[in-house]
Amino acid sequence: MESTRQQKVSRMLQREMGTYFQQHGGEILPGKLITVTIVRISADLGVARIYLSIFPLDMKEEPLEKIRSHAPAIRNHVGNIIRNQVRSIPEFIYYLDDSLDYIENIDNLLKDE
Repeated sequence: MESTRQQKVSRMLQREMGTYFQQHGGEILPGKLITVTIVRISADLGVARIYLSIFPLDMKEEPLEKIRSHAPAIRNHVGNIIRNQVRSIPEFIYYLDDSLDYIENIDNLLKDE
C-alpha cells in the first residue's frame, strides 16, 4: 500500500516525465510517441520505476536502450523542475509497459474462437 506522499510524488513525476517526453521525445526517438503510463516509487522515495509505452514499437529493447542512454539528462531536467518539492531526486529505472500488447493478444484470442 502506497503512502500519500508516495502517491503525490508518483503523480508529480508522471506529469513532469510526460511533459518532458512530449517536448523532447522526438530528439530521443524520432517518429515515435512515448507515453508515461505508470510511475511507481519506493517507500524511501529513492527509486522511481517508470513504465513507458512506445508507439509504434518495432523492436522491444532498442528504444528502451536509447531512453536509458539519455537517463542522466532526463533526470537532470526533471530534477530541476521538482527540486523544491522533494528532498532528493529519485533514481529513474525505465521499463517497457507491454499492457497494450497483452490486451491486443487477448482480443485476438477471443476473436479466433
